[in-house]
Amino acid sequence: MCQIVCKATISDKQAKELKEKIEDEYRVNMILDNLPLVVPIARPDRDDVVFQGGYHVGVKGQYAGSKDEKYFIHNHLIFLVKYHKDENSDLSRIVGFEVKPFSVKHQFEEKWNDANTRLSTCHPHANKIVINSYTPQEVEAGKDIIFTYDVGFEESDIKWASRWDTYLLMTDDQIHWFSIVNSLMIVLFLSGMVAMIMLRTLYRDISRYNQLETEEEAQEETGWKLVHGDVFRPPTNSDLLCVYVGTGVQFFGMLLVTMMFAVLGFLSPSNRGGLMTAMLLIWVLMGLFAGYASSRLYKMFKGSEWKSITLKTAFLFPGIAFGIFFVLNALIWGEKSSGAVPFSTMFALVLLWFGISVPLVFVGGYLGFKKPAIEAPG
Repeated sequence: MCQIVCKATISDKQAKELKEKIEDEYRVNMILDNLPLVVPIARPDRDDVVFQGGYHVGVKGQYAGSKDEKYFIHNHLIFLVKYHKDENSDLSRIVGFEVKPFSVKHQFEEKWNDANTRLSTCHPHANKIVINSYTPQEVEAGKDIIFTYDVGFEESDIKWASRWDTYLLMTDDQIHWFSIVNSLMIVLFLSGMVAMIMLRTLYRDISRYNQLETEEEAQEETGWKLVHGDVFRPPTNSDLLCVYVGTGVQFFGMLLVTMMFAVLGFLSPSNRGGLMTAMLLIWVLMGLFAGYASSRLYKMFKGSEWKSITLKTAFLFPGIAFGIFFVLNALIWGEKSSGAVPFSTMFALVLLWFGISVPLVFVGGYLGFKKPAIEAPG
């Protein structure tokens, strides 16, 4: 109870940043035994509890009798760790990780002595326990903020195998269903309008073709028949189009296989990083289809340098993506962020790219170029 983490004096810049984070409703996320932290929120209308992922940095509010809005930071956390005892042994496993955040303006009577300081606002032996935010800690430049926490343990009937059920059933308030439905309706409406215009134009041309009386008129191509000659003509940057198509096939294959694995239950959210790892591995293996698709289309455009198009397919888009990722990772690494990807992982990614993906693209390109060229319909 009432464990002191630290005392921090915030500067003008830090106070401004904290106020911006509180204004934008930023949340703090933590993990214990691979379980994300949740805040239980009671719903009296439904007589149940919903869970929110992470706790807010702070809240906006007003003092009694004042209309000025102030910013208050959550500096006291009450953690609740739920555990389940194994019936066959004396061991216990963690099945829940909850928190209740409070804003408390801590006071201490004696000299500050780091974690050994005796707080007058929170001391278990003096029967002073934080249960509310009646005296909140305001975010002010030059003021001290003391961060504290409590930890409680509670036995639970939830079995370890079912501990993720709560998280999977959580309602995500970030899903904007109205915007999604609105966008879908606009897309469907515009697609319907374009389809109706095209059908009317095509119907008019077909009617005119049916009314042609002489062979000379029938041989003269008009309307939609003129499109036939342009559709299968190689574009000016046909190499780039082949690379686009090959990369698109690789990306679509990765999404399709990943979704199949997810539906079958192989990708569990309890395995942190499992989804990203699976997507990267599948992307690497799909290099075979990328090379095949790009070389087939390249041969259709009467191309002969299949090695050149295969090299572009293997390096263009992965190279751009890796370059952007490397720069961003270097920036957050410079900020000493724990989210930065370590050098060993970067080396493993390069190894996967050059050791597996590039050879597979070349194999696919070779197999695709050996096939007979796709002939355009006459």
